Amino acid sequence: MPTQSDMTTHLDTGVLDLLQHQVAVFARRAEQTRLGGVGQARNSMDRAAYLLLNRLDQEGPMGVKALAAGMGIDSSTVTRQVAPLVDSGLVKRTSHPEDGRAVVLQLSPRGKARLEEVRSSRRALMAQVTDGWTAEERDIFCDLLGRFNVALAAAHAPVPQAASAS
Repeated sequence: MPTQSDMTTHLDTGVLDLLQHQVAVFARRAEQTRLGGVGQARNSMDRAAYLLLNRLDQEGPMGVKALAAGMGIDSSTVTRQVAPLVDSGLVKRTSHPEDGRAVVLQLSPRGKARLEEVRSSRRALMAQVTDGWTAEERDIFCDLLGRFNVALAAAHAPVPQAASAS
């Protein structure tokens, strides 16, 4: 099996250096703006909150374990991140319809409205920063960034343990 060093030698290290640098700059810029939109600090939202609210909006009510699994993070992390969203009324805790003992997280109407404010502001920012781009360039960038995110998630996924022989 090739080592990390072997894989890097077969690729253009100059491009890889440029790529890792551009990713670092992007991460810093994204955090600086919190991708809050065009000059609207009030529409900025913590990344974790945005991702949690967005997932609940897209997939509907779910339990902490399902939310954590779908996001590739630990249940305790989701519990910690959801607490302020519940406290601020953006997420509601309800009983599971089939198992009253289980808790389900659901986007509240206030959370839905707040999420749409942030999305709208972020859309305006994306339109502004890609103003000189063609529709095709935007599509290509979205495809490549999506592929990059999937590959990055796979690189950080836990390696499955081989079943021990009996």
